[in-house]
This record gives sequence, C-alpha cells and structure tokens, in this order.
Amino acid sequence: MSDRVHYRHIADMPGLVLGAARFSTFSFDRHFHLDYHIGLVTDGVQRIGFDGKTVLAGPGSISLMPPGQIHDGVSEGERGYTLRTFRLSHELLSQVSQEVGNLPREPELVCAFLEDAELAAQLARLFDVMQATGESASLAVQSEWLRVLDILLTRSRAIAPQPTSGALSPVQWQRVKDYCFAHLSEKITLDALAALCDVGRFQFLRQFKQTVGMTPHAWLLRLRLEHACALLACSAQTIAEVAQGVGFYDQSHFNRAFRRAFGVAPSGY
Repeated sequence: MSDRVHYRHIADMPGLVLGAARFSTFSFDRHFHLDYHIGLVTDGVQRIGFDGKTVLAGPGSISLMPPGQIHDGVSEGERGYTLRTFRLSHELLSQVSQEVGNLPREPELVCAFLEDAELAAQLARLFDVMQATGESASLAVQSEWLRVLDILLTRSRAIAPQPTSGALSPVQWQRVKDYCFAHLSEKITLDALAALCDVGRFQFLRQFKQTVGMTPHAWLLRLRLEHACALLACSAQTIAEVAQGVGFYDQSHFNRAFRRAFGVAPSGY
C-alpha cells in the first residue's frame, strides 16, 4: 500500500489543521513543530522516539506533542499505520485553554501519551465529522470539541480540573428554550446559546448539563424530533418538508435520528 497524506484547514476555526495519513515506508526524521499536535493512530502501530524514550502508539492511544518537542516516528512492523492529527496554533490553543481552564495565557505543555480507547474513538469521530464538512460551527461539533479538549488538557496536566460552575438561572433557561423554539428550523450554534446567557461556551455547556441533565445538542435533537412527531401526526407536509421544518437539512440524517429515538422510520409514525 502506497503512502498518502491529506491536510484540511477548518474554515470557521482558524488555526486548526486536520491531517489524515497512511504510512508504510515513510518515516519521520527527528523534528519538531511550532504548533500543538494531537495524534491518533487508528490502525497499525507507530513507534515514537523522544527524550531518549520510545513509545508504541496504536489504536486506543492518543499522543499530545507540544511545540518545540523533538521527536521522530516510524512504522512498527511492515504493515504500516494510519494516523490522524489535529494541529492547533498557539492562538487557538490559548483560546481553548482560556475557555476550558480559565487560564489568562497559554498553558505549560509537556509531551503526553494517553491510553483510552473510548476517548480515542470519540476523537476519531470528531475528526471524521470535521474533515467531511470542513466546518466546526454546528452545536454538536462545538460542544464535543470543547469537551474533548478539556479532557486532554486536564489529563496532560496542562490545566487544572475546573469545579462545576452551577446551574443556569430560571431566566437563562427560559431564554434558551424560547430561542430554540423560535429558531427550530434554523442552525443553532453554541455561540448563540452561550451569548443568550452571557457566559462563555464551556461554562454554558457545564451549566446546561447541570440544569437539564442532557447536553445542549442531545436536548435540541429531542426537541426537534418531538416537533417532527407532531407535524407528522397532524399536517399534510411531506417527510422532507417536516425534516427541514424542524432543522434537519439531510433527510437521511433525520430518518436515522427518528428511528433511533422512536424505533420506527418517520414513514411508519
């Protein structure tokens, strides 16, 4: 199998570059980066050397490589490996660290390797969605991005765990509900919901979960599906019209979400 590499810039998140590669014969000489790297091997094993140590990174492991860290990388064995990377600029990392860690500046970073198959799978799914669309503005992607970065930076001890920040006030919660009901057919972003409550995005995520017991994305998805049920039961709209009317612009996505929630396709409701 020939080596291949593909990079994608995320248009609405300046400073983030995704890399997808398959390596079998290519090897990385000793080198360093000026940005922060999150690496994820999804198939095969990569051997990484740094600071006189050697680490074998395979499926289920996540590597965190800070700027300036000298290291190399080569396939362990002949079958090669598949690598996905998130490259974060200093500016983007500082912004995320300020949101999730309440830091006034870029955190102190060290090289770290995490063995967590579940987190690696979540990171891979996030990568796939962002790579496929080239965007990060959806409520689901924004929420997952901040949640995963919080876990990675906390576990690598770049930031300290933050205490739970309480719940939304009744006024804030009502604003969120009113906005979602009024804009159900439109794209609803994390930025918009956090702005309604006059808090940061990550703080809003934590306070919303504390208040409702669900993530904003999960709650909004259920709200849309419940409205879809009402429209399917008492209107002459087509399934495609119902899907668009409650904020689904991909009918196949609507069909999958509806079946997952109610055990039947929209046509059988």
